[in-house]
Amino acid sequence: MTGTGRTTTGRTTAGRTARDEEAVAGLLLAAGGGRRLGGRPKALLDHRGRPLVEHAVSALRAAGCGRVHVVLGAAADTVRDRADLSGCVLVDNPDWAQGMGSSLRAGLASLAGTGARAALVSLVDQPGIGPEAMARVLAAYRDEASLVSATYDGVRGHPVLLGRAHWAGVAEAATGDRGARAYLRAREEALARVECGDIARPYDIDTPGDLVHLEPGGAE
Repeated sequence: MTGTGRTTTGRTTAGRTARDEEAVAGLLLAAGGGRRLGGRPKALLDHRGRPLVEHAVSALRAAGCGRVHVVLGAAADTVRDRADLSGCVLVDNPDWAQGMGSSLRAGLASLAGTGARAALVSLVDQPGIGPEAMARVLAAYRDEASLVSATYDGVRGHPVLLGRAHWAGVAEAATGDRGARAYLRAREEALARVECGDIARPYDIDTPGDLVHLEPGGAE
């Protein structure tokens, strides 16, 4: 990956190495309370007969993340009871109401000392972004200085891959609902962009009108 503001499709999923899978942890932000959904926690929204958080975890694992940390906040105890999150590290964020930035900080802090060299960060309310897009971003991992973002028709989105060298800076910049946005914007020249518009749809489940994207019943 060379050049400025570069775009790449990365290595293929088949080209992913075992070293990549061990080095990159999945980090799922699933703490939102669904304020614009009438207070329905996003992690518990039903999609294909199971809580949305389960689908998001499955996508990270299918993409190649052997370790997955899930940040919980709204109705955390209920999420634990209803969703099968076996094998995941569950991270409580008591400050979830302050916005996504607080969940990103909590998630990155939970990865300290685990041996992970990068985090593949995804959001629970984007079911249109599946393992194919996640694997494509993961394939752009090189080392702990890696900084990678999926793009959709050239527009930055999730997932993002944050090398360990960036965690402290991201945590410092993550406030409100901005997450890593400001940090990435300030480092455009170092950011590898991976176009995923051909394999994923980056819609969010934020309002009642967005619920049309969720599918009832059946297996994934």
